[in-house]
Amino acid sequence: MNIINHILGFPRIGINRELKTAQEKYWNKKISQQELMNIGKKIRKKNWEQQKKLGIDLLPVGDFAWYDHVLTTSMMLGNIPDRHRSFNNKIGLDTLFFMSRGISETGNSAPASEMKKWFNTNYHYIVPEFTINTVFQYSWNQLIEEIDEALSYGHNIKPVLLGPLSYLWLGKEKDNKVNKLDLLNNILNVYKKIIKKLNKRNIEWVQIDEPILSLDLPTDWLDAFIYSYKFLYNNKKNIKILLTTYFGSVEHNMEIIRDLSIDGIHLDILSSNNHDLIQINESIPNNWLLSLGIINGRNIWKTDLVYWFYKIKKLIKNRKKIFLGSSCSLLHSPIDLNCEKELDQEIKSWFSFAIQKCTELYLLKKALLQDDINDLQIWSEPIFSRSKSNKVHNTTVKKRILEIENLIPNRNKMYKKRIVEQKEKLQLPILPTTTIGSFPQTKEIRKLRSDFINKKLDKEKYIQKIKKIIFENIQRQESLSLDVLVHGEPERNDMVEYFGQHLNGFAFTSNGWVQSYGSRCVKPPIIIGDIYRDKPITIELIKYAQSLTKKPVKGMLTGPVTILCWSFPREDLSKKLITKQIALALQDEVLELENSGINIIQIDEPALREGLPLRKKEQKKYLKWAVESFKLSCYGVKNSTQIHTHMCYCEFQDIIQDIINLDVDVITIETSRSSTKLLSLLKKFNYPNEIGLGIYNIHSPNIPSIENMKKLLNKFIQYFPIERLWVNPDCGLKTRNWIETENALQNMVETAKKVRKDLLKNK
Repeated sequence: MNIINHILGFPRIGINRELKTAQEKYWNKKISQQELMNIGKKIRKKNWEQQKKLGIDLLPVGDFAWYDHVLTTSMMLGNIPDRHRSFNNKIGLDTLFFMSRGISETGNSAPASEMKKWFNTNYHYIVPEFTINTVFQYSWNQLIEEIDEALSYGHNIKPVLLGPLSYLWLGKEKDNKVNKLDLLNNILNVYKKIIKKLNKRNIEWVQIDEPILSLDLPTDWLDAFIYSYKFLYNNKKNIKILLTTYFGSVEHNMEIIRDLSIDGIHLDILSSNNHDLIQINESIPNNWLLSLGIINGRNIWKTDLVYWFYKIKKLIKNRKKIFLGSSCSLLHSPIDLNCEKELDQEIKSWFSFAIQKCTELYLLKKALLQDDINDLQIWSEPIFSRSKSNKVHNTTVKKRILEIENLIPNRNKMYKKRIVEQKEKLQLPILPTTTIGSFPQTKEIRKLRSDFINKKLDKEKYIQKIKKIIFENIQRQESLSLDVLVHGEPERNDMVEYFGQHLNGFAFTSNGWVQSYGSRCVKPPIIIGDIYRDKPITIELIKYAQSLTKKPVKGMLTGPVTILCWSFPREDLSKKLITKQIALALQDEVLELENSGINIIQIDEPALREGLPLRKKEQKKYLKWAVESFKLSCYGVKNSTQIHTHMCYCEFQDIIQDIINLDVDVITIETSRSSTKLLSLLKKFNYPNEIGLGIYNIHSPNIPSIENMKKLLNKFIQYFPIERLWVNPDCGLKTRNWIETENALQNMVETAKKVRKDLLKNK
């Protein structure tokens, strides 16, 4: 019996977010590039040492990235947009940051490449750009350098590559003259060179990730898989190809997969309802290695190792060698549960982070080799005791869910009638200006929250100081002449974590950081039980902000689908039921905000598209309950109360009709990085309500000019009636500093004023 443990990737941020700190210091010119590189090297070394110590047999190399792994692949392939190229075409680490952050070698403005969600996760990637002039060539040696690094430490390694077809699929054609598949031969020749370099280093296995195999692919793309892997196989010499799939079942593409020229296949078993490993084994060629993704890389619950012991034990009789692994990269998991000193011990016993997931693989392998489940029973016992815990179940919540089972949560009147009442009450100008919600999270604000959390500041003094910041935020917005104001969210660390902390049914970590993109990390809440609201969450501070101005202040909430998607969900209840529990809790908050005199309430749902199942046949069902959950969260509000939502960085074309079905009065949406394709899409579907199309990219430090924003706004007016347009940034401003924020908003407001004036002249 030969069992090999491996994982598809490990978190790259460092146990104390060392990478984030180093990146931001480098961007602010506080450390040199060499110092940044040294920190990355230390993180990689520690990651490999930890995995080896924990019993991982085959260590992934190439899972580290300075921003995101798709962008790393673009660098390796030399796929650099002209606007980000240096004068001598030299490609280096700064080039990578130019592409992701929107600056050029001279420091001048150069729009960042688009950023999208990585499949149905909250991880983001920088979208590759393809034009008629795109030529791939091996250009960046990071992968090979890291391989040599790991080999110098004596590790048994498995290089990780994003597959050529997934890379092309995830990219964007920037003109009509290019077809992505026309670039296939060129990109395959670069992969051939990379494999040649791996052969020189006597690498046994290379992991090639092709997650798009979990999608419904067109025939020409499926045919391209046959062609591509035959080409790679014929040029691989001694190296073995492990084709890696994840995030979904690939059963629907298995007929094509069986014909691929590869040496092994990794299957995300957890994404399929089929856990019959004997049947799965019979579906793949006998000469292939089978790698089983049975440890959940996307959630934090302990694995029922006893269950998998018996499943795999049956399989071993039919297959002499298998790999046991994580379902996907552990990039999506916090690093080490042992760092959590404040967690309730009972709750903590239910969890498994990246380090513990490596331990799970070791324990399972050991048990299979020794045919002894004693250690597995001890490990898995908390899973069963949890099912009886009073921290999990609440009868009142279950009863309330039953009461709304047949409810259709629509507004009282249609938008066309509601908007008349809203305009009369709000008295806003045409092209009203606003922001998405958050303002810069300064060091002072972060220290203030930290002092409160660590009990260096009592609640009364903390609230006083928070109110002082809100007062300043309102003054700043008044001086900028914004039309609809926000309180700025100084009390909120994260848009989901904050609400989780004020709802029952959640648990929280102190160091459970997960990378979202670049230096942006989040600490997802963990949904451990039935969810409900037992006291107001935002009322006091929003009411205070509204008392400071005659202009409307938006109540700011995070929507139920986003709270679900950006948390680690429980696995003993359907996502539909969890989301409806959250929606009912938010509904209580919405109605109380309205009763407190707040006339605009924004319920953000940036994760609506993210939650979409990868298979088309499953999407309609999800979208139905997701839309219903959002509408349930604001069910019962008056017609004169204006409901807003915000969405960003997703493939809107997949859900455009469902965005319409949300029936919000105003949607603010990211368009600053996107082309006119989204505008055409919204026009094609005749988007009926009001819309704020993000007029500048907040993820770039560049200050947008009035001239550029005016051009963009005039473009928007060609697609939508001016009476239904708002002017706003494309996302929240928490990651920017105040100088950038005020200068950008000043230009934004001035743009709106100039366009209003031009329109009056034309009349």
